[in-house]
Amino acid sequence: MPIDPVALVERFHAAINTLDFGTIDAFFADDARYASGKVGGLKGRDAIMAGFRRYFDEYPDQVAEDSLIEALSPVSARAVWRLSATSSITGSPLRRQGEETITFNEQGWIIRVDVTDY
Repeated sequence: MPIDPVALVERFHAAINTLDFGTIDAFFADDARYASGKVGGLKGRDAIMAGFRRYFDEYPDQVAEDSLIEALSPVSARAVWRLSATSSITGSPLRRQGEETITFNEQGWIIRVDVTDY
């Protein structure tokens, strides 16, 4: 049965917005890759989840919103987003805008995330 990459990205982002780490973890394939100019390249679910936890330890109040989620292929989608948060370490505000391309395998697990900040 084909997957719906747009619906999967919507559910993935909803889990991030509620800091549901169990659900976030369940989205990633064991050998997934995550690439972002902010965090560099991460390989494997454990490394990706460690990166998510570090980020949300510092920015636990993040509010993110998608302005667009569109299918790029039967197994990938692009999301355009913006977010705001405050560092729990420095108190400094963080504002970001960008996009990410998320690629899934045929089972619906994320195998690659490529993040680009604007």
